[in-house]
Amino acid sequence: MRQLTLFSPAKINLFLHITGKRADGYHDLQSVFRAIDFGDELHFECDNQAGLVCLTGATHLTADIKDNLIIKAANALAEYAGIQTPATNITLTKRLPTGAGIGGGSSNAATTLIALNQLWQTHLDTDTLINIGASIGADVPFFIFAHHHCPDAIVTGIGEKLDAIELPSHRYLLLLPDEHAATANFFAQPNLQKNCAYIDELHQKTDQFCHRLSQDFVNVFEPIAVTISPKIAQALSYLQQLEPISNTTARLSGTGSTVFLPIGHKIDDDTLAQWQKNAPCRSVIAQSLK
Repeated sequence: MRQLTLFSPAKINLFLHITGKRADGYHDLQSVFRAIDFGDELHFECDNQAGLVCLTGATHLTADIKDNLIIKAANALAEYAGIQTPATNITLTKRLPTGAGIGGGSSNAATTLIALNQLWQTHLDTDTLINIGASIGADVPFFIFAHHHCPDAIVTGIGEKLDAIELPSHRYLLLLPDEHAATANFFAQPNLQKNCAYIDELHQKTDQFCHRLSQDFVNVFEPIAVTISPKIAQALSYLQQLEPISNTTARLSGTGSTVFLPIGHKIDDDTLAQWQKNAPCRSVIAQSLK
C-alpha cells in the first residue's frame, strides 16, 4: 500500500481583469494569483491492483460524487496515461468554502493530479499535468504551477498561461461570508466590464497592485458581487474601514465571495485579533507561500 498526504492551498487574486472575449465564447483574463497557507488536506492510499477510486469527505459538495473535481482529475489522469485506475482511496479534509473565489475545487483537482502522478507512477512531466488540469478547470493549471515552480504567477488566457512573478512575502486578512457565489452568474451580468486594457510589464508594476491598488488595477467582478450579495458588501465595507490603518486596499478575490485585506507591516497581533473579533463573518489570517 502506497500513501501520500498533501496540502491543497487556496489562492487569492491580487486583481482580476477581463481583456476580451474569444471566438470559442470564453473570456481572456489577466490576473496575478498568490497561493496562501490556508487550504484543504488530501490523503491518498493506493495499491497495484486495478480498482475504483473512492473519495470520502466530499459527499456534501456535489449531488453526484462523479462530478467532484477530485474524481474527474483521477479519471483524466488514468485516461491520458492509458491505464486502468489502481484501487485508490482519497480522503478530503475540507476547510475551504465552495464558491468563495479562492480556488478550493481547482486546488483539490491539481493536488490529485500531482499526488496520483507519483503514486500511480505515470511519470508525466509538469507541462503535461498542466494540460490535463486545463481540461478540468481554468484555475487547475495554476495550482500545479504553484506546486512545482512558483506560488505567485501572472495568469492570462483563460487561466492556462502562467508566468512566475517574484512578490514579497505578505500576510492577509480574509473574510469568508456565508455565500456561494456562482461564476456563471457573475459572467451573465450585463454591466460586467469585459474590455480592460492589457497591462504590460507587470513585473515592474508590483507596487501598483500588491498592497494598494492603483486606478489601473481592479477586480471587475467586485461591483457586481457587492450589488447582488449584501453579505459580501458588508464584509468588504468592514475591510475598507480598516484601509487607513493598514495603508492597503481591500478587494474581492476571484469570482467568489471572499474579500481580503493585505495586512500592513506595522499592524501588531493584538490589533489583528481585534479586527477578527469585530468581523461580520468568519475570518482567517493567511500567509503567502514564500
